[in-house]
Amino acid sequence: MRRFVLGWKKLGHEKRLRAHIVNYADDLVICCRGGAEEALARMRDIMRKLKLTVNETKTRVCKLPEEEFDFLGYTFGRCCSSQTGRIYLGTVPSKKRESRICEAISSETGRNKTLLDQATVVGTLNRMMIGWANYFCLGPVSKAYRAVERHARKRLRRWLCAKHKVDWPATKQFPEAGLHDVLGLVRLGAQPAATADRRAADVGGDPAMGPDRPAGAGIHRFPLPNQKAKNGRLGWGAARGGQS
Repeated sequence: MRRFVLGWKKLGHEKRLRAHIVNYADDLVICCRGGAEEALARMRDIMRKLKLTVNETKTRVCKLPEEEFDFLGYTFGRCCSSQTGRIYLGTVPSKKRESRICEAISSETGRNKTLLDQATVVGTLNRMMIGWANYFCLGPVSKAYRAVERHARKRLRRWLCAKHKVDWPATKQFPEAGLHDVLGLVRLGAQPAATADRRAADVGGDPAMGPDRPAGAGIHRFPLPNQKAKNGRLGWGAARGGQS
């Protein structure tokens, strides 16, 4: 991939087409204001000369803001400010990544896990959810957080019913507040807000958060489960985490 990026610049495609490459490992996006079809053709030419294979199922021209695309777990496209109603280009966690963390939560709360104690299961769920949220902290994330948190509550309640042989849904025996306040299931929505509007207000910028955004602005800081309490409060861990 490094040879492709160098060749793209050396051949003058970046300046001539005003097409800038953003890549991570072997995934890339070519951002341009026009001439997308030509940029795609030049990309295929260089890849062929380098004897690299292009994944045609994932390769396409996407026109923003009419369309959207996924990259590094985020969906890039049209977003709407919940406070002002303003439309802007931004990011949200992709549905695929949202589904993946929910599948992982389901896997950790299956009937084959009922021999584990509650603290172990809740601790596993918290680590998974915190790691996921620490990565997906850019743009309007509240909707995705609520979906993941709702799924975690449902699965934890099902696990408790199976473990204690209680009929589903058992909302009285295991109320929502008890799952969080008694058992300690993390509340993603209760953490510091990281919506585009909030982050923009923090730095006095646009909700789209362009290149003027200071490093680290608006990044989540979730408490890490393995940190000891200090003066009655949990220490705050840096907002870093891998993709789910």
